[in-house]
Amino acid sequence: MLAYRHAFHAGNHADVLKHLVLTQVLRYMGEKDKAYTLVDTHAGAGGYSVEGRYAQKKGEYAGGVARLWDAKDLPEPLQPYVELVKEFNPDGQLRQYPGSPALANLLMREQDRLRCYEIHPTDQRILASYLEPRANTQVFDKDGFSSLKAELPPPSRRAVVLMDPSYELKTDYGKVLAALREGLQKFPETVFLIWYPQLALLESNQLPQRLKATADQMAKKGWLHVRLTVTQPDDKGFGMLGSGMFVVNPPFTLHDQLKDCLPWLVEHLGQYDGASFLLEQQVS
Repeated sequence: MLAYRHAFHAGNHADVLKHLVLTQVLRYMGEKDKAYTLVDTHAGAGGYSVEGRYAQKKGEYAGGVARLWDAKDLPEPLQPYVELVKEFNPDGQLRQYPGSPALANLLMREQDRLRCYEIHPTDQRILASYLEPRANTQVFDKDGFSSLKAELPPPSRRAVVLMDPSYELKTDYGKVLAALREGLQKFPETVFLIWYPQLALLESNQLPQRLKATADQMAKKGWLHVRLTVTQPDDKGFGMLGSGMFVVNPPFTLHDQLKDCLPWLVEHLGQYDGASFLLEQQVS
């Protein structure tokens, strides 16, 4: 959706969960010498100023990454993620937040292939300029959902796909599910990372169950589902309560890594007494 700008939400609690998972998965993929491909279907601008007018409008980063920045008791699985955010801010102050492509750029090796899709023209130009020096990288101004089939399987037959649309259009829920099915048909070994908002909407509530059913049928190595609930609905029953990540063919290490840090995230990012987490998996 061309009106959506992630800069308003950069570094919030949802980004913390999403990028914690992304960081752990890419670190795992990099443990083998063989190259892998990361496809980011909704890549954004790459980096965002938390001092700019967009981020300052709601200050969502203050309830997210800012609470991890100076924490002295970070659980070990959170440390690599926070270290990458600090690497993106070399002057030691939290001024910029790295989006998914920037985190990938910091983690991926020269032989690893990065494919980014972004249809917002301004964000696409910013991202293309930022990633221009990186080898084995392409940034497309095309729809990531419809382009995914052409990316699978990659030459090395090791692939990660990140799908995190805005979901401002309800059709995104169906497109995520369709893209997962098509992707697994092309290459069942693909590691899919699917972010979704926790909303008081039927589509949001149904998506994890529909993803589970698809993964049970088509994935090689099962699935993992993690959700972080940080707040309550507003007076009208609306608002984003938290967010979730659904991982298809997850690394075997991911469950225990998340288990070690989710209670800490609930304590530090929760905005009411009922803040909680969910962590479940199915191993094929």
